[in-house]
Amino acid sequence: MIPVPAETARVPVRGLTVLWDAACPPCAFLRDWLVRQPQLVPLDLVPAGSEQARRLFPGLDHGATLDEITVVDDAGQVYRDAAAWVVTLWALRRHRALAHRLSTPSGLRLARGAALAAARWRERGRAPAWPAPSGPPQAQDRPWGGQGYRRADGWVYDPAAGWTYPPGGDGCAGGTCATR
Repeated sequence: MIPVPAETARVPVRGLTVLWDAACPPCAFLRDWLVRQPQLVPLDLVPAGSEQARRLFPGLDHGATLDEITVVDDAGQVYRDAAAWVVTLWALRRHRALAHRLSTPSGLRLARGAALAAARWRERGRAPAWPAPSGPPQAQDRPWGGQGYRRADGWVYDPAAGWTYPPGGDGCAGGTCATR
């Protein structure tokens, strides 16, 4: 189980504040997903590092909240990284059973792996290598996940085709490239 200080172990959780990075497209996607989920415990989603977050939690390291997922319960308990993911899932009706499984020692290792994967996804979403959306004009009007993005290493993501490595200009004759 996730270790919880004894003084907060008996306090019921009636609300959670999830601090999310508003400058991060993957974070915005997850925020939108969270608000659509049926909640057993209300989630208040607040942009990390914002004036609202600083006013709500003056003693929190707001720089760190931009680097790792941070959740604060209504009693003041702060959850970070894997524990933050688990407690957020615990608040959702459809995912509470999963949260209980992830709170075990072996489940927490899996949750840590998911948190690391999310952090990598997040860093790629924030990296300057992600230019403005490209593609057909109708794709320009769709939200973040519905457009193609060109990465600095040459890979292109299109929701209809997935990730592709286009041939040409990089020594990939006939669409086949040597592995790196």
